[in-house]
Amino acid sequence: MGIAKFLADKITGTRYEDLPPEAIYWCKVAVMDTVGVTLAGSREPAPNVLREVLMPSSGPSLIFGTNQRVPCLDAAHINGTAAHTLDFDNTAAHFAGHISAVMVPALLAAGDAFNSSGRDLLLAHAVGYEAGCRIGRGVNVDLYHSEKGWHPTSTLGIFAVAAACAKLLGLNAAQTETALAIATSLAAGIKANFGTMTKPLHVGECARGGLMAVLLARKGFTANSDAFEHKQGFFKLFNGEGHSHPDRVVESWGAPFDVVSPGASYKQYPCCYSTHAAIEAALTLTREHGVFDAKSIAKIETWTPAFGLSYTNRPDPLSDLDAKFSVQYCAVKALLTGQVVLEDFESSAYRDSVVQSVLPRVRSEIYTGKMFDPADPFDAELKLTLTDGRTLNAKVDRPLGRTSEIPIPYERLQAKFANCAARVLPADAVARSSQIIDLMDKNSSVRELSRALEAALAQAGERRIA
Repeated sequence: MGIAKFLADKITGTRYEDLPPEAIYWCKVAVMDTVGVTLAGSREPAPNVLREVLMPSSGPSLIFGTNQRVPCLDAAHINGTAAHTLDFDNTAAHFAGHISAVMVPALLAAGDAFNSSGRDLLLAHAVGYEAGCRIGRGVNVDLYHSEKGWHPTSTLGIFAVAAACAKLLGLNAAQTETALAIATSLAAGIKANFGTMTKPLHVGECARGGLMAVLLARKGFTANSDAFEHKQGFFKLFNGEGHSHPDRVVESWGAPFDVVSPGASYKQYPCCYSTHAAIEAALTLTREHGVFDAKSIAKIETWTPAFGLSYTNRPDPLSDLDAKFSVQYCAVKALLTGQVVLEDFESSAYRDSVVQSVLPRVRSEIYTGKMFDPADPFDAELKLTLTDGRTLNAKVDRPLGRTSEIPIPYERLQAKFANCAARVLPADAVARSSQIIDLMDKNSSVRELSRALEAALAQAGERRIA
């Protein structure tokens, strides 16, 4: 049995009743988290430039942060870009990328257009998450795919989106198989564009492409069902000979569901996840000793795994986006202020004179200590040398929220949602949106959520963009 057919059978065969309560909980958390960061991201340049270029016509699906409704593919495209533009969205270990940001915008856009229920959306998210992680298990065995330069969020995310949207729209097994095969030709995204607007565009393209593959398959479009294993197919083209393990794709579907264990990784800090362990190490020191005055710092040394340091070793960030990928900048902000927040990556905060005075004192090198898991390289160590001669050390094996076993408390996730959503919505609409998402497994619908967001913006005087 081919990969596409195996996944299609599992996707169509999984029922809402098959999901354990933990899966439903974590899917709701994923929706809440993604809606929050999408609303906050909707005010950023990338999705708005994209909207100007697309000039979408009117349609049934809401562009977050506005009261404009457009065709569902355009909504998925723009909202997907907004969901990742702040780099504040969740990731999945077996997927090696940002997973809900690719799925949730596409699911909400399709759900808006086809009037899907909240339960349908949660099931679709769980199934898409599982399918994406299955393929991730087969591709990311030795991190070759990512280290070669592919951005797994988009190259693998296209399959998570296709699986999720196929489930949401009720495609049969044959149609779902075709949608996955179509998606192999739409996979794209290179890591060379990290730190620019093109990185979140990867997510927007992925959300649009996965949904488009489903809409095409639904109408009888054709594709090669052997597109994964073919000698010129996805595995060999994207991973090279000997670096893929298709047998791992077909192992243990839903036993347990990946959204439950190991679960998604949620961010407390709005920057690249590969900086988070270093941030937490710095914050450990501030909790123990208080925030540090720049004049008291003689030297800062950080060690992070080569995988992450390859794109976070940016000692002199040149833009707000660049700063999100600078482990040096993030560590300095944490030590000087005792926090790392959205405002640290806005309005050229990286140019702050005090921060700039400390950055030359930071040295970042490859961490060679024993990692918790070679396939999950997010350890960090930080050593702070003070001008009085003292040295302070902290080490973090995995940041809080890395897996469901070390979760960020729900109240902190709610606070994150409120902080993000409040950038766009009035306080009562923030609370109402959170409530609708919390009831998605009972009686909420996708349209109920989008109408609440639309009404709040209309009430606040948001101008409709033609």
